[in-house]
Amino acid sequence: MKTKLLLLTGGVLLVAIGIGIGTMINTPRAEAQTQPHSEAEKRILDVIADLGSVGMSVPREDGRLLRLLAESIGAEHIVEIGTFQGYSGLWLALALEGTGGKLTTFEIDPDNAANARRVFEKAGVADRIDIVVGNAHKEIRGLDGPIDMVFIDADKSGYSDYLEKLRPLLRPGGLIVAHNVRYPRPDPDFMDAITTDPALETVFLHMDGAGISVSMKKR
Repeated sequence: MKTKLLLLTGGVLLVAIGIGIGTMINTPRAEAQTQPHSEAEKRILDVIADLGSVGMSVPREDGRLLRLLAESIGAEHIVEIGTFQGYSGLWLALALEGTGGKLTTFEIDPDNAANARRVFEKAGVADRIDIVVGNAHKEIRGLDGPIDMVFIDADKSGYSDYLEKLRPLLRPGGLIVAHNVRYPRPDPDFMDAITTDPALETVFLHMDGAGISVSMKKR
């Protein structure tokens, strides 16, 4: 059986065997800060800093990982399930500054959506972000492909449904990224689907925290 080694930012060494869950070996995290590459990036990073822990939907290191993944694959259309206050959306927007793409983000709570809209406007990225207010299980039926990357961070029991509906719209080579795969864990069917489907290659990252799964749709 072929063993793959993957070292990603944040000081986590992942050993993945086949498409299995893999074994995590924790190493000390390096203290690195995101440096703005342009005035537009600085504006976004300033708003991220202003939000602080109150507006966080994911830890900062998870946000940085989202940006790295999205920009690395040249994502032009990202779909996010669970906007909250817009924190993770800002990290995705950093990637979109480089790719010129757009983010479609779904939020069930109108107050959260309104707060996120103000955050995106303050960061100067509102023109590339479409906030859809409502139940994402229903609203995502209106999406068109291709989608380059999906980020799921909403109701944990609904992860399987999101996967089933969004995967056909994901382009080959695209990514499905899910938050909270360590705690609170999503439904077992989702975990089974991303680790046993031969059409997906899945690795698990930042498992010393809430945990993130990254699944690539094979070409």
